[in-house]
Amino acid sequence: MTSQATSRGAVSALMGDPTVAIIAGEGVLPRMLSEALSRAGRPHIACYPHGLEVEVPAAEEFFFERSIAFIKSLQQRGIEQIVMVGKFVRPRSLNLLRFEGSTLMAAPRILASLRNGDDASLRALAQIIEEHGLKVVGIEDVAPNLLPEPGLYASSVPSDLDRADVERAAYIVEAISQVDVGQGAVVAKGLCLATEALPGTDAMLEWVAATRPERPETGRSGVLYKAPKLNQDRRMDLPGIGPTTVAKAAAAGLAGIAWEARSALLLDAEQTMADAERLGLFLWSRESDQG
Repeated sequence: MTSQATSRGAVSALMGDPTVAIIAGEGVLPRMLSEALSRAGRPHIACYPHGLEVEVPAAEEFFFERSIAFIKSLQQRGIEQIVMVGKFVRPRSLNLLRFEGSTLMAAPRILASLRNGDDASLRALAQIIEEHGLKVVGIEDVAPNLLPEPGLYASSVPSDLDRADVERAAYIVEAISQVDVGQGAVVAKGLCLATEALPGTDAMLEWVAATRPERPETGRSGVLYKAPKLNQDRRMDLPGIGPTTVAKAAAAGLAGIAWEARSALLLDAEQTMADAERLGLFLWSRESDQG
């Protein structure tokens, strides 16, 4: 291990040899997980696919075209568990000259999965990783404290109308999740204003802000609700709520944000909660009807 690799908690030789690897996508979540593991005294390494901008210090880059060889190298280094977190962008182009044999053999299978939705793609990748002797685990397995328990995370309290809107939005999210479409919906006064699709939560909230037929003059109304897709592989792609989510929900005139408890992440939690307080939005970690 180099001194650079041990800096800022990405890998700590003092804590022992790492057995966990984070495959990092974009966004703050991989850094949050790395910091949580470091606080818990759990050594780990982080790596990321070529072409992504990641926030984890000393993360190691690998090429998609050599991903199987890279997975095998992790096993040789003593890695036993892999956590895949962050936003992963599907590769737009591949360099045929860069492929090594084992990845080339798996490429048709991986590329076929990319046409079947985000969850299907991640599940296929997880299956390939486990076929090569490593175990794919989720945040709730290695850092469950990052998943908020039921309760309110800002001082604003949802009204009865807000709670009814959340119930309606939860029903809608469950419905669209059955076809691997999205993890969120916006509902106001019982009417669905938008559902999340491939462009993501931010794009959905921007669309609501631009097209909302009734902007409240005397107060906010409507909610954003987020939850994992039905039968989603919970090891990957859990919903996230962060400062940007709060800002865009406020710009759309919403009263608050709710999510399924223990099934979503507060990104930059202190800033997210402070922004919700300042903007007057509620943050509600809601117990699942099924849990």
